[in-house]
Amino acid sequence: MTSARHLLVVDDDDRIRDLLREFLARAGFRVTAAPDAARARKLMADMTFDLAVFDVMMPGEDGLSLTRWVREREDTPVLMLTAKGEADARIGGLSAGADDYLAKPFEPQELLLRIEAILRRTQGRGVDRGRVSLGAFAFDLDRGELFEGDIPVRLTEGEAKLLKRLAQSRDKPIDRFDLATEISDAAVDASARAIDVQVTRLRRKIEADPKNPRYLQTVRGVGYMLAPD
Repeated sequence: MTSARHLLVVDDDDRIRDLLREFLARAGFRVTAAPDAARARKLMADMTFDLAVFDVMMPGEDGLSLTRWVREREDTPVLMLTAKGEADARIGGLSAGADDYLAKPFEPQELLLRIEAILRRTQGRGVDRGRVSLGAFAFDLDRGELFEGDIPVRLTEGEAKLLKRLAQSRDKPIDRFDLATEISDAAVDASARAIDVQVTRLRRKIEADPKNPRYLQTVRGVGYMLAPD
């Protein structure tokens, strides 16, 4: 049952990251790896993962901060890797929203068992993220596709990324500059304007009255929010 499960592994140690990717792939998982939190954020903005494995100690943003960021936006289960004896880090990880932790060094088989246990325990958590209802339309988060009934609606790459990001945090306003930073590699001032353009285009596709949007709402002084049915 693991063949369709997509895991994200984030660890700054190249050797450990490669070993985990190889081991988990052999166990039947689809594995994507990142060397730091910044890369992980971009990956999670573009893809949906069934579980994430975060190392606590990383240069720049650590695994605790990354876990808190994940919890603010979605229900992806998180397993934290901590150095042996880091009691504060383990407690901090659980407080930040991690589902479990494993101390280094560890046996790969134990990691696999813990991952499978978390997936069993969280099965069904966040299942509503699969399709988001927008009146006559539905957005498939896993596929990044918009449908009107069973008919696909064409989206540009930027529109699909924006709609997915908003859908992941539905009913929560997101700052337009944060949206620009997460889904674009362009300069913040330029890409923030691009976000406004993409919002206008999306409204023309999903709203009965684009000038008075029901689903893709403007939150004055903040940015945008998706308010599905």
